[in-house]
Amino acid sequence: MGSSSHHNQEDVLKSADSTAWFRSYLHGGTSSLISTLTTIITFPLYKTVFRQQLHSTLVREAVAQLFKEGPVKLFRGVAPPLLMRSLNGTLLFGLQDTFLQQLSLCSMPTLPRNALPALAGLGAGVVEALLFTPFERVQNILQNSRNDSRLPTLRSILLKLASRPLASGYYTAFLPILIRNALGSSLYFGLKGPMSNTLRSYGCSPVAASFTAGVLNSVVISLPLYPLSVLVANMQARVDGGGRGVKTSWQQLWAARQHRLTLLYRGGFLVILRSCVTWGITTAIYDQLERHSR
Repeated sequence: MGSSSHHNQEDVLKSADSTAWFRSYLHGGTSSLISTLTTIITFPLYKTVFRQQLHSTLVREAVAQLFKEGPVKLFRGVAPPLLMRSLNGTLLFGLQDTFLQQLSLCSMPTLPRNALPALAGLGAGVVEALLFTPFERVQNILQNSRNDSRLPTLRSILLKLASRPLASGYYTAFLPILIRNALGSSLYFGLKGPMSNTLRSYGCSPVAASFTAGVLNSVVISLPLYPLSVLVANMQARVDGGGRGVKTSWQQLWAARQHRLTLLYRGGFLVILRSCVTWGITTAIYDQLERHSR
């Protein structure tokens, strides 16, 4: 009788764990899906920044380029970030929660408990880079107007990349993406909880605290990691430019920016602003869903 009761308790615990596991993926996907509205609204802004990253142009010059190309081409390349954004939240929040649960079960006395969310975020960021580098590669090719005549359709781009080795095809610039995503995810999940709790202790409502934590987190992450995004954009934008190594690509980029940080960070303010809005909304929605489910 006691053995049967013990087995029943184990079954209940396993069921609860699987429900919590599924819930984190569902809430991550829902929050990201809702925040994709900001992706659509701010896509022209993102495309303006991409032109600045690629050609080191001023805002007015990038806007003039897009205006000249017309409204039809303005949203060329929006499909990959929309798909990536929806899947990204599902996997990022879900995997981080899964890794966190596994790490919590491990006995690691030398590792502080409050470091576990950041470590789980690091693991989620690595998986994210592995899965989404091809999406980013396709997106950057689509957004580069110099590819329009040679590769006019998404299918033509996919076929071209498939014909190349992975390192110079779909996985061009994998190393800087891996570093950026792993560090970014680790910082996000490591700082999100403490920031939100601190803001709530000062009287902020739970939703306001989550939104502000998402915004502040985005600033902390985006500012130092922005040069990696510029490097990735320049490495991935050309289909035939995937053979150069990271070191060579960085040297060429730094020389093209006249060895000046101000030119390297051109367009950075717009990226950080867009990221703040997106991650503020995503964090607020995710935390609210988690609170309601508990």
